Amino acid sequence: MRRSTRIAPLLAITAASLLVAGCSATGSGAPDGAKDAAVADDTTASPRLTVRSADDGKGGDAPSAVARPGGGHDGRLATKSALKVASFDRNSGRAVITTPAVRPSPSRPSASSGASSSAPSGTPSSTPSHPTSSGSPSATSPASPSATPSKSAPSPKADVAAGDIIASAPAPGAPQGVLAKVTKVVGRTDRGTEVTTAPATLDALLGGSTAHGTVPVDPASVKVEPLAPKVKVSWAKTGGLHFGPKGAQLPLGRLRLDVGASLPTPPGGPVSAEASATGYVQLAPEVDFSYEGGKGSGVGGASLTLSGKWSSQWELKGRAAASTEAEPLRVPFAKLHADPVIQVGPVPVVVNLDLTCYLQVDADGKASVDVKQDLRGDFTVGGAYQHAKGWTPVAEATMHGTPVRATATAAGKVKAALGTEASLGLYGSVGVTADVAPYLRAEVAGTASAATDGTASATGSWAAFGGIDVSGALRAHLDIFGTPIFDRRIPLGPLNREWKLAAGHRP
Repeated sequence: MRRSTRIAPLLAITAASLLVAGCSATGSGAPDGAKDAAVADDTTASPRLTVRSADDGKGGDAPSAVARPGGGHDGRLATKSALKVASFDRNSGRAVITTPAVRPSPSRPSASSGASSSAPSGTPSSTPSHPTSSGSPSATSPASPSATPSKSAPSPKADVAAGDIIASAPAPGAPQGVLAKVTKVVGRTDRGTEVTTAPATLDALLGGSTAHGTVPVDPASVKVEPLAPKVKVSWAKTGGLHFGPKGAQLPLGRLRLDVGASLPTPPGGPVSAEASATGYVQLAPEVDFSYEGGKGSGVGGASLTLSGKWSSQWELKGRAAASTEAEPLRVPFAKLHADPVIQVGPVPVVVNLDLTCYLQVDADGKASVDVKQDLRGDFTVGGAYQHAKGWTPVAEATMHGTPVRATATAAGKVKAALGTEASLGLYGSVGVTADVAPYLRAEVAGTASAATDGTASATGSWAAFGGIDVSGALRAHLDIFGTPIFDRRIPLGPLNREWKLAAGHRP
C-alpha cells in the first residue's frame, strides 16, 4: 500500500517581493499597502500589482479576495477579504462561506445608507466553465448534510451576495484553492452562509492591472509519495538546512530524490548482467506568473510557466530486457505535489504542481552497459498568451552532461531516461502538461569498451550519448486567465538535444 510522506506541513512558497513593470501616469505604482488593498481606480494607465509569496512566515488563516459587481475592466479591482471558504464541492459548485461577526463592506453600501446593492439577485453566472481535468485530484469537500439552510432569507447586510467573485488560498474543504462566482445565496447554516457558485476567471479580479513575478517553490512544502522501496528524500530551505545522503549539503531551495531500482533482465541471462539504475536528481522549481489587462476589455497578455535548476548523477548498469514494440519500460519511483500560493496584489493565486519522477528504459535486450552521467542545467515549460497571437507554447532546456564512467559490451542498443512528468495549473484546473526527460543512450556494433581514463578497445564501433527530451501540451484550462478558449491541445515541442559522452572504433 502506498504511503504518502509529507516532508513538512504544507507551506506557501517563499520569495522576495518582485515589483513588475507598468506604472501610472504619475510615475507611482500601486503596491498592496498596509491593508493589502487593491490599486485605486486609474483610467489612464494599467495599475501594477506586487507579486510575492503569500507566506508571511506567521501562519494564520488562508488569504482570500473578493471582487464586487461592477469591478473588473472598469478599473475597480478585488480587495482583500475576511470571507473564508469553510467547505467547497467542485462538482456541484456548492460552498459554505464564513464571515466575522461584524465586517464593513466598503464596496457595497449598507442598508442603512439607503443605497441599494448592485449585486444581481440569483442571476446565473455567464462566466465560461472550467471543468476539472480528470487527471487532477479532486478538490471537493461537500457541505455537511447537517448544515441545513435556514428557512428565512439572508440578511440584507450579508457579506456575500450573488455576483461576488471569490478567490481563496487552500483552505479546509478546498485544498487546491477556490476561484468562483456566487450565483445564489441559499441561506444561513450553523456553519456559515451556503451559496451556489460557477467557475470564474482571473480577469474578473485583476481587471486592467499588470503583474509579473517569479517565485520559488519551497521544497519543504512538497508532499512526496514514494513509489519504490529505495527512494530517499532530502531538501534545503532558507532558515533550516537539511543535509543529503552521506552528509552532502544541498544548495538552498533544492529538493533531492535518491533512487535505486532493479530492472527486468533477459530470461536466462547471467547474474553478472543483472540490470539496475541508481542515482539522484535535484530540483529547484520556480513558478512564473504574468498578467496584463487589456485596454477596454479582454486580456492583453498572460503566461504561466514552470522552470528550475536541474542536476542529477545516475548510472545505468547491466543488460536490460528487451522493450515491447508498443512502449518502453517505465518505472515511476515518486510522486510530488504542492499548492504554492502567489499573492498578486490582494488576490491569492493558487498554483497546483504535480511531478512524477520515473525511470524509463528502451533496450533490445542485448547490449550490456555501465554508463554514468553527471548532468546540470535548467528548463522552462509552459504557455504564453498575447492578444494578437493567442496561446503559444514555451519549451526550453539548457543542459549538459559529462561522463563519470562509460563502458559497453555486446552488440545492441539501449536508451534510459531519468525524467519527470509535470502538470501545472491554477485552482485545480490543469493548464500545462510537460515531460522533461534527460537520458543516456548507447549503441554497440560488435564488441567494444571505453572508459573515462582514456582507454578504449573495440571490434566495430561503440558510442554513448547524453541528451534531453522535452514534450507536452497546453490545455484549454489556461483560459482561466480570461483569455479566449482554444479547442485543442497545443503541443510544447518536441525539443531534443543530445551530446556525446564517449566513443570507440577499431577495424
